Amino acid sequence: MQSITPDSKLKKLIVVGDRVLVKPVKQSDKTNSGLFLPPGVQEKEKIQSGYIIKVGPGYPLPLPTDEDDVWKGKDEQIKYIPLQAEEGDLAIFLQKGAIEVIYENERYFIVPQSSILMLEREEDF
Repeated sequence: MQSITPDSKLKKLIVVGDRVLVKPVKQSDKTNSGLFLPPGVQEKEKIQSGYIIKVGPGYPLPLPTDEDDVWKGKDEQIKYIPLQAEEGDLAIFLQKGAIEVIYENERYFIVPQSSILMLEREEDF
């Protein structure tokens, strides 16, 4: 049995469909003017941000069904329309559409692509 290290613990996770796994950015506990916020305030924010850790395969395309081809069998693989989000992107997303999960004592969000408002990607030019 393989041991799980911090580098490999997320390799076992498979994100399904049009969803992404997001590690939330740690937000400040005080406002720009210096007021300290109670612990639950940031969790109730409507918009969150975080880095995309894993990406699902995308939107599945329906397979064409031809009744004449029943004799051929079902050896076709499901095809997907890939997501716009990529691993490493900074995502700004709606909290309402996200599901919070705790995995290996770390907090993550599972977010459908439809809840992502904006992505920031570092590209090498």
